[in-house]
Amino acid sequence: MNRISDLEFFIQLVKQGSLAALARDVGVTPPAVTSRLAQIEKRLGVRLLNRTTRRISVTHEGEVYLATGARLLTELQELEQTVSSSRGVPKGVLRVNATFGFGRRHITPAIAAFVQRYPEVEVQLELTDRSINLADKAFDIGIWFGTVPDSRMVARKIIANKRLLCAAPAYLAKAGTPTVPRDLQTHQCIVLRESDAAYGTWHFTRGSKQETIKVRGNLSTNDGEAGVLWALAGFGILMRSQWDITGYLKQGQLLTVLPEWSLPGADIFAVYPERAHLSAKVSVFIDFLIAWFGKEAAWIG
Repeated sequence: MNRISDLEFFIQLVKQGSLAALARDVGVTPPAVTSRLAQIEKRLGVRLLNRTTRRISVTHEGEVYLATGARLLTELQELEQTVSSSRGVPKGVLRVNATFGFGRRHITPAIAAFVQRYPEVEVQLELTDRSINLADKAFDIGIWFGTVPDSRMVARKIIANKRLLCAAPAYLAKAGTPTVPRDLQTHQCIVLRESDAAYGTWHFTRGSKQETIKVRGNLSTNDGEAGVLWALAGFGILMRSQWDITGYLKQGQLLTVLPEWSLPGADIFAVYPERAHLSAKVSVFIDFLIAWFGKEAAWIG
């Protein structure tokens, strides 16, 4: 007999409350149940039960074996469900959260293509101005940028993305082009308030060198699209994600500033609450997003 079936046997025996009851339930003789229990105790080298002809009581070692064994069997069942769910048919309600700009431009068309392929899934998309607590709002998946600070979340990268500094040619012709990060302190900078990070503080890395610059300007906003419009109009230097400004860079409407310096990462992740069992609809949707952005992400390359 293997160890897993021994655990199952012992848990069932305790539930039944007597050797005779278990024998009746599984259709064997009481001596067969007694023999099976004796074999388990011999293998473990401890007594698991104190028993008489009418009743049983669990020893201390038996309590440990019972409690831990039940937990391990539950985890094994959940593991098997997780593996088998990848082969299941995605269906049911899938609640997705994303930020306004990226959600409108990229997640919305991806979802439209997803439900065409998987019509049994009902997708509910909610767009917000920033990432939110998924568990509190009962979301299945969130689309997040950069690092994922919450250790209770599982994150899968769906596409690479960088933050860049940019400005309109007209602004740089008038104000000059910064050559080092500290030059930004004399420039008009368009500041986005998109998170709880320090307002107007930009972090730069170049090899082993790091610089933190406090920038300022006449314009700030919590909306990325507004910031891009101001940059295009020549009002200052903007930090913005690659996905949002690549088209303007290719057309020459915006130019990169300090391209040799790196800004904090902005890779895009599908994030979901940590759980033992990941449903087919969540697993398949994440795989779909990775494939979708592999083909549709024009800002890469």
